[in-house]
Amino acid sequence: MQDDRAEISLPDKIYFRIGEVSEFTVIKPYVLRYWESEFPDIKPIRRKSQRLYDRETIHLILKIKNMLYEQNFTITGAKKKLKEQDNQKRVSTKVNVLLHEVLSELKSIKKLTE
Repeated sequence: MQDDRAEISLPDKIYFRIGEVSEFTVIKPYVLRYWESEFPDIKPIRRKSQRLYDRETIHLILKIKNMLYEQNFTITGAKKKLKEQDNQKRVSTKVNVLLHEVLSELKSIKKLTE
């Protein structure tokens, strides 16, 4: 799958208003607001009735856009796929932690036998 991060170049800011996100992603603000209700990981910060999105959320929006508009997923299918990917990341992280622990143990055993 292509990396959506290469798709747009964001200005050097921490947070972006919904209008800016709409321009960057070419998604109407009402669609972004709807996606907030459908995808729990889209959680903009709210300050003074403004929605502020961080870079990670914008990249998630682009990923969802790709799944819905390019890969023809349904919203339910996109949710399921995102959940599967999140679970895979968690499993991968746990495996990496376990591998580092095993490597550390092996190194300590090697030092004891020398």
